[in-house]
Amino acid sequence: MAKRVAGCSIYSEHDWIKDGSLAFDDGKIISVGRSLSVSEDETFHFPSEYKCIPGMIDMHIHGANGADTMDATPEALRTIAETLPKEATTSFLATTITQSKEAIEAALKNAAGAIGHQKAGEAEILGIHLEGPFISSEKAGAQPIEYITEPDLACFDKWQKLTGGKIREVTLAPEVKDGLALIRHLADQGVVASIGHSNGTAEDVLKAIDAGATQVTHVYNGMRGMHHREPGILGGALLHHELYTELIADGRHVCQGMVNLAYKLKGSDRMILITDAMRAKCLKNGIYDLGGQEVHVKDGLALLASGTIAGSVLKMDQALRNMLSFTDATLEDIVQMGAINPAIQCGVFDRKGSLEPGKDADFIILDGDNQLVMTVCRGTVSYQREGTVGM
Repeated sequence: MAKRVAGCSIYSEHDWIKDGSLAFDDGKIISVGRSLSVSEDETFHFPSEYKCIPGMIDMHIHGANGADTMDATPEALRTIAETLPKEATTSFLATTITQSKEAIEAALKNAAGAIGHQKAGEAEILGIHLEGPFISSEKAGAQPIEYITEPDLACFDKWQKLTGGKIREVTLAPEVKDGLALIRHLADQGVVASIGHSNGTAEDVLKAIDAGATQVTHVYNGMRGMHHREPGILGGALLHHELYTELIADGRHVCQGMVNLAYKLKGSDRMILITDAMRAKCLKNGIYDLGGQEVHVKDGLALLASGTIAGSVLKMDQALRNMLSFTDATLEDIVQMGAINPAIQCGVFDRKGSLEPGKDADFIILDGDNQLVMTVCRGTVSYQREGTVGM
């Protein structure tokens, strides 16, 4: 028997359906339209002020709830995948960090082995985001400098073969030796080349675009800033519409005003909301590990001993509300930045990113204040707020 969400507003691929109905079965959406007065389906009834939108896709997340991709264990990935639906995320890229080749290879092999073998209700691992080690030591941020290496096409090919082609995104610095060559190589294979942890210039951004780069990793962070005589990586990222830009909308990595500036310049069609979260997300203040480094987490801010920001503890549903608060973005814009754009970049828009018949039943229910009420991952209710209207 199919299940159905009814009564709330449903955001289809292009517009809102008031008093909508979304039916799903066997993990897929089977219909989207107006509510029916009579239905034999098992139905979740929601108030009219509630909204149903696609689940969020996090292209850049290292860990959550005590677990990290670099732990290289099935249990760690399962913990992350079970945690993310509680914050509106229904799929993600397991993200590595600059480390020894042996540590990276262990994490890659583990993540690749988990893809396609997950339990019902978990956020789906869509692939792997290789953040580093092919970056600039001048803009390392929280990436361990001692393990940074020059871009190496043979090394990437080895890692991609190890994963069975599961690496979907690589963050790299285009200005370092062989950086552009690796970008061309990635583009030829359909892998997202994302400019990040880079001390390059605006000219380097143009060269990277010409080579096939399509994205920028956590805009503002880990890159040469803007100067009135040299726009830098940041200026290039904001100026060139060819590039999608990741954004950590926690108000700490980037202040509210600069979040708004990026939004006004790029627009929702070229921004991607990410968390860049590390294992301390969902946990108390304390000392945690990120890439073999001690990270001190206090009151929502994660710092290395040097004072460098080290990932985040941001939850995606909070990023959603922050964008609505920091900018004049609408919920439709949030869907674009949090679901459609990442689905396109991950190469899965044919089955994720919007609520259309035939696509995966990945969606969330928000109340009138945009607080998360329910998350469904591939047709399984993964999270339901206490007191939610039931079937």
